[in-house]
Amino acid sequence: MNLFDLSGRVAVVTGGNGGLGLGMARGLVKAGAHVAIWARSEEKNANALLELHALDAGDAIALPCDVAEEAQIEEAMGRTLEAFGRVDACFANAGISGSGTAIPDMESQGWDRVMTVNARGPALTYKHVTRHMIERAKSGDPGGKLIATSSGQSIMGVNKSSDYAASKAALNGLTRGAAFELARYQITANALLFGFYETDITAAANPKFAEWMAKRIPLRRPGDHEGLEGLAVFFASSHSDYITGQSLPVDGGLCIS
Repeated sequence: MNLFDLSGRVAVVTGGNGGLGLGMARGLVKAGAHVAIWARSEEKNANALLELHALDAGDAIALPCDVAEEAQIEEAMGRTLEAFGRVDACFANAGISGSGTAIPDMESQGWDRVMTVNARGPALTYKHVTRHMIERAKSGDPGGKLIATSSGQSIMGVNKSSDYAASKAALNGLTRGAAFELARYQITANALLFGFYETDITAAANPKFAEWMAKRIPLRRPGDHEGLEGLAVFFASSHSDYITGQSLPVDGGLCIS
C-alpha cells in the first residue's frame, strides 16, 4: 500500500523549473501527480520537462508565466485546466531575492518589485486557482491545497534584507487569511519557511553569507533538495488535511539558533 500515491492529482508549481520548485515538482511527479510548471524561462522550462519526463511517473507540462503579470497567471491557469482538467494543489513558489540594500539606501522601485513578485504574485495565483477549487467544491468535489514558499527571514532579522523579509512576512499573512477564509471549501493553506538551500539565488550572494549560515544552522549543513520531494508530496496529499494556516520553518533549526 502506497500511503502517498498522488495518481490522478494535479499540482501547479510556480517557479518550478529550478531550485526549490523543481525539487518539489520532482517529488510530486514521482508520486504519480500531473504537474504544471509556471515559470518565465523557456530554456529552463524545457530542461525541467526533460528531467521530469525521464522519471516515467506522473505527467508534466511547463507554461510560460511571470507571476508579476496577472494576465499571464490567468492564461497559465486556463491552459493547465485544458491539459489536466483540474488543479488539486498549488505551490506558490516563484520568488526573487531582495535588493540587498540597507534601509537608508532603499529605493521605492526595488521595494515594489520584490513585493510584486513575492507577495502579490502568490496572492493573484491563489485568486485564479481558488476560483476553480471553489467551483469544484460547490459541485460536490471539495478540497485543495495551497502551499507557499516563504522564508525564515520572515521571522528573523538579516542585514540588508528588509524588503525580502517584508515580502515573505506578507506571504505568511496571506497564508493565514486564506486558511481561514477557504476552510469552508476544505481548502487548506500553509507556508514553508525555508532556510538556507543552495540555489541560483544563493549562488549569486556574497560567499560570506553561506559561511555565516553554515556556522549558525544547528544541523551544520544547507537543506537537501531530495528532502523537498517528500515534503511536497506530504503537503499535496490527504495526510496533511488537518494542517492549515501554519508557517512551518524548514531550516535545520536556523530559526532557533
